[in-house]
Amino acid sequence: MRYITNPPDAAALMMSARSFGNYDLARALADLIDNSIKASAHTIGLNCFFNNGEPEIHIIDDGHGMLPDELYAAMRPASQNPLMERSPDDLGRFGWGMKSASFSQCSCLTVLSRKKKEMSGAIWDLNDLDNWKMGILSEKEILASCSPDLLSRDGTEVIWRKCDRLSDDGSIDQDQFNDLIVHARNRLALIFHRYVAGDVRGKRLTITLNGEPIPEYDPFHRKHDATQPLEVETLKISGQAKIVIHPYILPHYSKLKSSELDKLAGDEGLLKNQGFYVYRNKRLIIYGTWFRLVKHGELSQLVRISVDIPNTLDSMWKITVDKSDVQLPFVLRNRLKQIVTGLKGRSAKVFRSRGGRIHDQGTVSIWKRYAKSGEIRYEINRDHPLIATLFQNDSTGKHEKVESALRAIEQGFPVNAFGQDVSSESVDIHQTEADPQRFRDFLAAALPGILADNEGNVKAMIKAIKNAEMFSNNWEMVEDYLLKEGWISD
Repeated sequence: MRYITNPPDAAALMMSARSFGNYDLARALADLIDNSIKASAHTIGLNCFFNNGEPEIHIIDDGHGMLPDELYAAMRPASQNPLMERSPDDLGRFGWGMKSASFSQCSCLTVLSRKKKEMSGAIWDLNDLDNWKMGILSEKEILASCSPDLLSRDGTEVIWRKCDRLSDDGSIDQDQFNDLIVHARNRLALIFHRYVAGDVRGKRLTITLNGEPIPEYDPFHRKHDATQPLEVETLKISGQAKIVIHPYILPHYSKLKSSELDKLAGDEGLLKNQGFYVYRNKRLIIYGTWFRLVKHGELSQLVRISVDIPNTLDSMWKITVDKSDVQLPFVLRNRLKQIVTGLKGRSAKVFRSRGGRIHDQGTVSIWKRYAKSGEIRYEINRDHPLIATLFQNDSTGKHEKVESALRAIEQGFPVNAFGQDVSSESVDIHQTEADPQRFRDFLAAALPGILADNEGNVKAMIKAIKNAEMFSNNWEMVEDYLLKEGWISD
């Protein structure tokens, strides 16, 4: 047997690297922030310029920087063996992060760094890669490209030029670019919320986007009085490695302000964001999944479980190069399913507790209960503000139709089925609205009619609904809606 050297084609390999992982702008920026955190940075600045349709993005930090040899090693594809032992706080793994993340968004990557007052710079241009040719910048070229901050302190600046992957066809307008930046900002606030809050290393990490600090965002809303933090559980894997599990039950949406609800719901809503939130070295890598242990359901949408794993378990969790996906180890499935099953029941109780009770004193119920001679019957309360709006005008014909419909609903009440359901321990009877958006839609449809029934007097309308079922059970939500829509003022 003989051996030959058979290196990959430089251009082909680096072009292939553009498709590593499932990067979008937020994930790509997150990979570079990981590197800055590893370099002990306290401040990371993200600056995104539209440049008349030729975007340019700069990422600069105040970390310890790199000497020339260190920079050249960092620019090398697959610069680290994923199997090598890392420090406990290392957020990297494959040695591809900076390169694959950058090339997923741009075709020209420049990295400038300063350490011990020595400046260095290198560039990969995918359009000029013959024989692994990497550009080494002169001092003059470095000074012409770097931000002023890098001239006065140690740190590193990454520059993306020729950003042809920000859209599907390579072109982008100002509005599209702005939407990308807003989405990236919100995602980064979630991914690094522990760092921004100062929960890691006891110091706050400042991340700015175009000069504005990325806000602190807690997906568990731990500072809210109605949030239920449950018992922490620690599982040992492979002898010593620890996985820390901390479940939370979010407040019912009626207890949240509109701004709080929008933040917790995100772009996809509470229903999609329930589930596990997996952190690797305090950095969020995946969220909003049950790992197919249970289904996403309305009554479990308040359940969120933080799962902290160390980087020593990367291979077991099969973490991808872009850190956008993991696989739940088989050894954990049974225990986590037990935890989730119990929590879904507790979440359901939060919704049930917000439901109206027919016998509540001082509350105008939708149903009236009558008991006589050992018999019980339920009738729809015609005095409830919602029902009263059905009789607003003087049309006798309309009144008769409405009354007939209400009588049909009363006569059609499923007494036998209801009795069987009540007697069954395995059935969870649920009649309260579990979706906040549907409740908002309900308010939008119902309130104008009730206002008209009160001759346009908002104060009279509020007085009518404040102790009425559906409204009273979710009053904080109602009040927040009225404020937001301008019906009332602070």
